[in-house]
Amino acid sequence: MSVPVFLASRKHELDGPELTLDGPEGRHAAAVRRLRAGERVDLTDGAGAVAECVVREALKDSLRLDVLRRYEVPAPSPRLIVVQGLPKGDRGELAVEMMTEAGVDVIVPWAASRSITQWKGDKVAKALARWRATAREAGKQARRFHLAEVAELASTARVEELLAGAALGLVLHEEAAEPLSGVALPPGGDIVVVVGPEGGVSEEELARFRAAKAVPVLLGPTVLRTSTAGVAAASVLLTRTGRW
Repeated sequence: MSVPVFLASRKHELDGPELTLDGPEGRHAAAVRRLRAGERVDLTDGAGAVAECVVREALKDSLRLDVLRRYEVPAPSPRLIVVQGLPKGDRGELAVEMMTEAGVDVIVPWAASRSITQWKGDKVAKALARWRATAREAGKQARRFHLAEVAELASTARVEELLAGAALGLVLHEEAAEPLSGVALPPGGDIVVVVGPEGGVSEEELARFRAAKAVPVLLGPTVLRTSTAGVAAASVLLTRTGRW
């Protein structure tokens, strides 16, 4: 059984030979996970700092911990950024969960022209909060010490900027001639992958992304749901870059 991971809200909370895990994380560890004295836990700030600990005492809603050792985990390279067209229903959270577990570094929700779901007004903040909570929990489950970032809702113009600034920009498209598995990868820098919504990437969007240096690529012979295409593409790229 893997050692559970909990988040410290700030890096300085990992300082010192003894730590207290309290707040929502401590309550979950003590009351839900029911961790007891002698059990191992890892604490992280989500930005690479890790404290390996053993439970000294379990209280009602917190844990007192002894630190065994500390270390820093380097940030993964190259960074993988997935622009996710807004899916309908709860498929957005499913996409975020799977991509986070796989190792995607940044997830950018995109208000594509063919998205059935549209985030507007108060819905933006609520939807972002759900995606970010999903990424946080999936990151802990996957024992990620660099948590996936869920960026602000992006317009098509913002996606163009991301693609133009990337070392490699890719757009998953069912009519592309070049397979994702064969595209030439850069020696370094960010890789940005665009995943369209249920209705796909429109011709206008595709033309704008091409103008921003993006390469349309074919993921495979089948058509995947928007919620699974991102993790499938990430799997190919994480393998080819040596991160897997």
